[in-house]
Amino acid sequence: MTKKISPVRTSLSALLLGSAGVFFAPAALALAPPAQAAAVASLPDFADLVEKVGPAVVNIRTTERMKMPRGAQGGGAAPAPAPRQQAPQGRRAVPPDEQVQRGVGSGFIISADGYVLTNAHVVDGADEVYVTLTDKREFKAKVLGADARTDVALLKIEGANLPRLSMGDSSKIRVGEWVIAIGSPFNLENTVTAGIISAKARDTGDYLALIQSDVAVNPGNSGGPLINMRGEVIGINSQIATLSGGYNGISFAVPIDEAMRVGEQLKKSGKVTRGRIGVQIGELSKDVAESLGLKNAQGAQVSMVEPGGPADKAGIKVGDIILKFNGVAIGRSSDLPRLVGGTALNSRATVTVWRKGAQQDIPVTIVELEGDKVAKKGGKATPAEPAVNALGLSVSDLSPVKKRELALEAGVLVEAVDGVAAGAGLQPGDVILQVNNIEVRDAKQFNAVVVKLDPKKSAVVLVRRGDVSQFVSLRPSAK
Repeated sequence: MTKKISPVRTSLSALLLGSAGVFFAPAALALAPPAQAAAVASLPDFADLVEKVGPAVVNIRTTERMKMPRGAQGGGAAPAPAPRQQAPQGRRAVPPDEQVQRGVGSGFIISADGYVLTNAHVVDGADEVYVTLTDKREFKAKVLGADARTDVALLKIEGANLPRLSMGDSSKIRVGEWVIAIGSPFNLENTVTAGIISAKARDTGDYLALIQSDVAVNPGNSGGPLINMRGEVIGINSQIATLSGGYNGISFAVPIDEAMRVGEQLKKSGKVTRGRIGVQIGELSKDVAESLGLKNAQGAQVSMVEPGGPADKAGIKVGDIILKFNGVAIGRSSDLPRLVGGTALNSRATVTVWRKGAQQDIPVTIVELEGDKVAKKGGKATPAEPAVNALGLSVSDLSPVKKRELALEAGVLVEAVDGVAAGAGLQPGDVILQVNNIEVRDAKQFNAVVVKLDPKKSAVVLVRRGDVSQFVSLRPSAK
């Protein structure tokens, strides 16, 4: 069964937890030895903390406007309600423009004048959003903006002297510290669960590293706060890693530092602006790093340069390894989009790259990120023909038409694959650009380079497929 990362908003049909499978062991607790009893007594008491922060955690209910097609009969009688344990079999017939509940999530108030943070997926597609406090006051909320990349949304309700939460510092959290989550799992308002922080920086997206915890977070908890023992918000509960659709021990929260930065931009302009330099990047493997003369597999491998983009104009090339951005080391490729995205637009940044065994600094102008470009996929592989060289590749010169089409000055076209090349996933139609940092000009030169390769060492080959290029490590076969 495949693991999936799921947002944790519940739908209209709330799931109810039955008693089956719930076990009680009072005898085991009563017979616990004194040492164990002392350990239990030392566990934190969350009651005072919950009383303090609970009133500022809200339930968020969203609705959508159901429109009937012309000629359809609306206003029909609704079918008898199904038992609460069962999901409804379909939507009932509704009159035109009737508001129908769409989903339920959570949120929390961050200012006394009514600003509320939640997840973007909680309010995505909603026509109306309603915020309910623990004292049962309900407000119609205005969505000031939502950012799908970080899954953060900012709402505004009209109220005064509202309860609010204090913001913590998510950069100072520690693995193992106690935290609590408050929200509306399965539409059960203001439910409290507790656990510990399991990891501080889990990569699940391009623009933020999430906080991982073992706090029980279920559908409907989305947008609720993750709170430390000082009563400060350190994250917004956003995702769960699940096989079943419910909590199974791994949940993720958006760090509050990032969420507040996003919230400030949404408050000012209703959107989030990010920088870009116009490259597509990939992870750098240990084998490739060693073949390129790097001591560590750290950095971002440039697999595509957008024609006419900032990186292209600055001279960054496919195959470069980006080691630093404005002096900050790139440990993993995911570090780069975050650094670039947070850089002021139209400013100049220094990108440090590793190219052909040497390090160099390249100034690049930051422009606004407008949207992601999806790399084109390569064609289907054709039946392999007998390969003739030690890498298992049969190649031909690129035609002038193909060079113009791919905007290349040199390289060779893969005609057939076998052996190590086939095992590494190379396909006919791929283009070979480099071998061990040597630029490939034509088929004759490529085969001459391959003949001289040491079969005891892996060769690093720069392969282009569609618009994307990446290094592949190949061990030449023995002659």
